[in-house]
Amino acid sequence: MSQLSFALPLAGILHGLFTSSGMGIVIVFIQIVISIVGVSYWIHLHRRIKRIDMDNRRFVAIFRREGDVLDYCLQRHPGGLKVSMETIYNHTCERMLKLLSPERRTMVAGQRANGTAVALTKKEMGLVRSSCMNTLEEEIKKLEAGLWMLATIVTTAPMLGLLGTVWGVMDAFDMMGGKGTVLLSEIAPAISAALGTTVVGLIVGIPAVCVYNYYATRMKDLTTDMESFCEELLGRIKMDYQGGEE
Repeated sequence: MSQLSFALPLAGILHGLFTSSGMGIVIVFIQIVISIVGVSYWIHLHRRIKRIDMDNRRFVAIFRREGDVLDYCLQRHPGGLKVSMETIYNHTCERMLKLLSPERRTMVAGQRANGTAVALTKKEMGLVRSSCMNTLEEEIKKLEAGLWMLATIVTTAPMLGLLGTVWGVMDAFDMMGGKGTVLLSEIAPAISAALGTTVVGLIVGIPAVCVYNYYATRMKDLTTDMESFCEELLGRIKMDYQGGEE
């Protein structure tokens, strides 16, 4: 009984769509294309975020195993993990090394030979922090790149459906005025076809809203993880390398 109650409205929607005006068919076709693009991008986004999250976790584990904050940077890993946290780490450490004089840089590369400490002034530490924060902002922009596509699908699909409905209703009233009749049997099919585009728009838009909210939350979590890593990185640099000079 429940399957029959679901099948009857669905059959009515399909019949209405196939008998709708040219504009209604075009709008439904666009909505179908949008849904296919949305599913393809959802698969791509899912794989991308999963890979970034796994690589970030792997890099943090490597970073925390290193004795000195610069150990991983100085090892110059070939073909290292090109992910958000490693990029932040590399840019920050490279900026720090550039601030050091050649003599002090040699001392760092030599694992602080003879136990001599290498220190950054407060101004140099400020530059290191700025470099770290700037890289963080760039990585967040890269992370959020493409999320606009899901947001566009969320808003466009229902709006196209509403456009098709309004267009269909206008055609129905125009037909009614031309025939000079208000018989329900003549106007109902046109109204049903007009409402079909809105139904399709909601079928596409509602899942897109759920997917958008889910991945917006996932990206927010990844952003929080990167911000926490920046604080940890800067804290270790400050603890190991900041001196008392101005």
